[in-house]
Amino acid sequence: MGKAKSAELLIQLYDLRREATMREARKWIGTFNPKSAEDVAKTMMDPDVGGYFRMVISYWDMAASFVNHGAIDAKMFDDANGEHLFVYCKLRPFLPAMREMFGMDEWLANLEKVITDLPDGAERIARVEGWIRDFSNSDAAEEADSSAQAG
Repeated sequence: MGKAKSAELLIQLYDLRREATMREARKWIGTFNPKSAEDVAKTMMDPDVGGYFRMVISYWDMAASFVNHGAIDAKMFDDANGEHLFVYCKLRPFLPAMREMFGMDEWLANLEKVITDLPDGAERIARVEGWIRDFSNSDAAEEADSSAQAG
């Protein structure tokens, strides 16, 4: 696979991310902070946001499959993206339970492989999960403050 072809495919993937519904779905996933596999499963089937959830995770797993099968250069993909790591880290704690719940060992396996194959994958996962945890904790603190002030 040539670098120019990888770049071309990355541009096409980027164009897909700019589609209006996908933009809304990507915006929404930033607010999604599951606490359990049950939260994830319930969200997948939610008539209001389930489509957003499925759109984002299937997009990133599909993009990762292109990397895993050699259609896109892994280093180029990593250099051009970061959101996939964020999405993976939001779901990583629940992957074993989700895979068991659905009887699908391959659920998000492409995305997982792309990230865990990175030379510094474990460190990046830890860093992003820390950011997510800190952000979730600051949101919870702000909500508690708002509730206390309103009450």
